[in-house]
Amino acid sequence: MPEYPLMQNADDTLQAMSGRPLSEVTLDALDELSIADVQISPATLRAQAEIARAAGFRQLATNLARAAELTAVPNAELLRMYELLRPQRASRAELLALADTLEQGYEAVENAAMVREAAEVYQAKGLLRRG
Repeated sequence: MPEYPLMQNADDTLQAMSGRPLSEVTLDALDELSIADVQISPATLRAQAEIARAAGFRQLATNLARAAELTAVPNAELLRMYELLRPQRASRAELLALADTLEQGYEAVENAAMVREAAEVYQAKGLLRRG
């Protein structure tokens, strides 16, 4: 298991979204870096989740694992999904379709489960779109 902080302890094994090793993502290399070089990779998020879980921070570990899943989702799609999850913005069917998209289109199983749970809670609390 990697040790915290990752930049000091696992930078030879972890990479940015671009594939660049974390050890090469430095201020000295700033002129050479792209946006993908400073975006976190799913492997880094999963490593952080392992550290959090081992330290007893179960909810943080769950959130980091869900974040790792979402790295596969394009930003525009993430914003659309976020908008649907706001209260009274989607029907139950739309939320369930969103969950299916997350699970089948992006293999984001944990996020899909959370959206399905949200659909049930929104229904119980009257937070689904009316009309």
